[in-house]
Amino acid sequence: MSELLKFSLAQARNALRAKAISAKELAQAYIGAIERLNPKLNAFITLTPERALADAEKADARIAEGKAGALEGVPLAIKDLFCTHGIQTTAASKILAGFKPPYESFVTNRLWQAGAVMLGKTNLDEFAMGSSNTTSAFGNVINPWGSNLVPGGSSGGSAAAVAARLCLAATGTDTGGSIRQPASFCGIVGIKPTYGRCSRWGIVAFASSLDQAGMFARDVRDAAITQTVISGHDSKDSTSSPRPAPDFEKALTGNVKGLRIGIPEEYRVDGMDGEIAALWDKGIAWLKSAGAEVVDITLPHTKYALATYYIIAPAEASSNLARYDGIRYGLRVTPQSGALQDLYCETRAAGFGREVKRRIMIGTYVLSAGYYDAYYKKAQRVRYLIAQDFRNAFEKVDAILTPTAPSAAFAIGENTSDPIAMYLNDVFTVPTSLAGLPAISIPAGLSGKGLPLGLQII
Repeated sequence: MSELLKFSLAQARNALRAKAISAKELAQAYIGAIERLNPKLNAFITLTPERALADAEKADARIAEGKAGALEGVPLAIKDLFCTHGIQTTAASKILAGFKPPYESFVTNRLWQAGAVMLGKTNLDEFAMGSSNTTSAFGNVINPWGSNLVPGGSSGGSAAAVAARLCLAATGTDTGGSIRQPASFCGIVGIKPTYGRCSRWGIVAFASSLDQAGMFARDVRDAAITQTVISGHDSKDSTSSPRPAPDFEKALTGNVKGLRIGIPEEYRVDGMDGEIAALWDKGIAWLKSAGAEVVDITLPHTKYALATYYIIAPAEASSNLARYDGIRYGLRVTPQSGALQDLYCETRAAGFGREVKRRIMIGTYVLSAGYYDAYYKKAQRVRYLIAQDFRNAFEKVDAILTPTAPSAAFAIGENTSDPIAMYLNDVFTVPTSLAGLPAISIPAGLSGKGLPLGLQII
């Protein structure tokens, strides 16, 4: 049965349609893999094996009838930030303990309509706030490449699950790099589409002007197949793009001849790891040898991106997380005083973790009277300039190549005492998020210690 785990998603899809394998035996293979490895990796918060087998049986029936969907019988994992009808959705936070949504997110609904099989909900940094998957209320995730390594964050559970072959693909969300950085750390493909390409309906909100759903997969074709399914307009999301989504798999010609690829000088940051710089140069050489033209470009406001992001994102988080009051759903701590204000305070004190509290306080501060203009309003102006840099660059080039992350996966516990050092993990991914651009992380090589490194195409 372990042979089934070697299939790529495209191979599994084709084998299922050809009836060379059944959806049920494929689901059983992945359920067995999760039973063996998840106790070590902690990639999943909630497992749904009964649901998976039921989904698989329905998929086999539809395949027999010649009614197979785009992902019929394909076992997937779902980041526990997507609301799933009747199945616990926690955002990896105590404050949402026991919450079972009465509705399905747009993205997951698209997957189930396409015939996908649900294996479970994956672990993440609490409310997607983190770059290491160590802030989860359910414990940190282990990178399959090393028992002492983080998988990246915030979508670390999804990335680890795909890398360890516990699913064929998994959903993630990317606010400032939360798909791309874990994909780089775990040696897989991770795509953040254009803001608005995938509906945010039913995704637990972190920063609404930045959050975007995307996919993790083992290779680019698998990412294209799944991304096509989850893309599309949704009237319930006012930021959802009305533009029809193309078939991304059909776009995979493999031909980059004649494309102009930009190399931004500002991404060669001071103190850049020599291995990362060498990998970037190797990627440039690969593109040149494939017939692409490499063009030096400038993105002058890049140096302000991290500071801008860490004003805007916490401000939006402060607003979004105000809904967790202990009244309507999730955790409720009843105070001895019986006062409503104390119920709010004690519920939030017990329910939110340290990093979430830090970002709420930062966000509340920058939105407060007397500081709004100096911080939040100014950050929005700088965000416009960062986006304008990219608009200017794309008048000259078709795509931009950069490293995905400034290092390979680091050790669990490293950087946790220094929030700024942790935030610097997003230095290459945050600018594209602020500009709303699509970007993909591709596994491109190994470090001297044998750990995966990724390159980002914007």
